[in-house]
Amino acid sequence: MKNSIGSSVILTIAGESHGTELCAILDGMAPGIPVDEAFIASQLARRRPSGPTDTARREPDLFRIVSGVYQGRTTGAPICILIPNSDVRSADYDALGDLARPSHADFAAHVKYDGFEDRRGGGHFSGRITSVMVAAGAIALSALKARGISIGTHILECGGAKDRPFEDLAADIDKLATLNFPVLDAAAAEAMSAAVVAARAEGDSIGGVVQTAVCGFPAGVGEPWFGSVEGVLSNALFSIGGVKGVEFGAGFALAAMKGSEANDAFCLKDGKPATVSNNSGGVNGGISNGMPLVFNTAVKPTPSISLPQDSIDLKTGELSSLVIKGRHDPAIVRRICPVIDALVAIVLCDMLALRFGTDYLKP
Repeated sequence: MKNSIGSSVILTIAGESHGTELCAILDGMAPGIPVDEAFIASQLARRRPSGPTDTARREPDLFRIVSGVYQGRTTGAPICILIPNSDVRSADYDALGDLARPSHADFAAHVKYDGFEDRRGGGHFSGRITSVMVAAGAIALSALKARGISIGTHILECGGAKDRPFEDLAADIDKLATLNFPVLDAAAAEAMSAAVVAARAEGDSIGGVVQTAVCGFPAGVGEPWFGSVEGVLSNALFSIGGVKGVEFGAGFALAAMKGSEANDAFCLKDGKPATVSNNSGGVNGGISNGMPLVFNTAVKPTPSISLPQDSIDLKTGELSSLVIKGRHDPAIVRRICPVIDALVAIVLCDMLALRFGTDYLKP
């Protein structure tokens, strides 16, 4: 398995949905960075299920930092964070037997790991694993904020409802940090929530699109061709279960534009180079150009639904049908937002360390 990401700042994850504990190791962070456990808890709370739009599984996420932090600051050694699983009901999966759940990793993992994989609750492929990503990412978010870099993600589309796009980026990112349901327009949030609840009532699920912005990221970071900012970020985003599409700036809409419409004309803002528009999403030639990084991420409907579905028996190879029971999210677009913030923060810390050196994030 490839369970690590990064070259200088490296995140490694371990654990299963119904295992004893989950683990994240964040290696390569500079020494002396403040670690605010209250902030880590607040980020975990943003990800935690909290109402009718989420799964009924309720994990308190009582994390423990067991290495790499001393007297509230990073030591420079690997940071190990553990989060126990306490609200597990493995019996919910007994009824499935050896049936592969459609659009889950069950079949693909069974082939890859010769049937030795832990399929309870999705095992190592479960969204539950993202809790330790969020905990580790909170440290990276704090380090970036100290350098004037902020990250925010909101639900742009869900259930036919649309939020407004980012406008005043800094103010919008600050606002999102206070919202349990990360939508900038209150009316859109209400419509999205209703659509998710309606899908749950039908035994179904829905997906959506989330939008992320990064403010304050410096120009000159990233590599052309194979180490581009878009490529590195996309690699991280596609590592999150449920992500099926990523577009930067105007994205696919650029295909219908003329060059005169698509090009970001230069200007001066406070005496510094900037662009009038940001159709490129803050990246040119694979390298950050100093404008905000802006990208959209497509999130598929949660594959665990309560409607009958055709399946296959992993042991006999025979066709069958199933109805998935247990506790599942009717949509993950709300809970994926802090996960994206966290993983993007870790990846950007890595890119900054590669460009400017490992001490770039030292206070």
